[in-house]
Amino acid sequence: MKNTIQLLFSISLSFMVFGLVQAQSLKVNTEKSNIRWYGEDITGKAHFGNLTLKSGTLDLQNDIISGGSFTVDMTSLSVEDLSGGGKAKLEGHLKSDDFFSVENNPEAVLIITQKGKVEGATQTLVGDLTIKGIVHPVEFTLTMGDDSKAAALLTFDRAKYDVRFRSGSFFENLGDKLILDDIRLEVALEMEN
Repeated sequence: MKNTIQLLFSISLSFMVFGLVQAQSLKVNTEKSNIRWYGEDITGKAHFGNLTLKSGTLDLQNDIISGGSFTVDMTSLSVEDLSGGGKAKLEGHLKSDDFFSVENNPEAVLIITQKGKVEGATQTLVGDLTIKGIVHPVEFTLTMGDDSKAAALLTFDRAKYDVRFRSGSFFENLGDKLILDDIRLEVALEMEN
């Protein structure tokens, strides 16, 4: 009996050690990574800009993403399709309480909570996205590259995070003043070596 217990313990320990060897945590290089956001109104007019990451990690188990977290610096929110006064005005408006209340909520956070379907280098993931202190689950895809780079695509519904300005979820009869609720993010990640 004693030998059987020792054998089971040895096998369990071997699986644990092997599992640890296969587990990997990658740190995101925040200076070489970027988030591009896109917003659009009902007429098809769109704006886009950038956000930077404060921190980020990806956890892999046997080359499959098993977890991770990302903290976005909301104070870095920029508008890239305008210049001069128009750029400054829209950046200020997006950072105001009409939109993302950046002064009171300087960070947004995404924590990967579930791994999903894997198709080649692309994996579908679920995470908890926190914006303005409000948490909702989001589904997104992340594609791992061969050269320590990754790309993610994520769309979130701003109305779920109490971003009300010209939202059809909160106001009626906006006509061509309606701004769509979906905000699309294209994320370019580079991992540290």
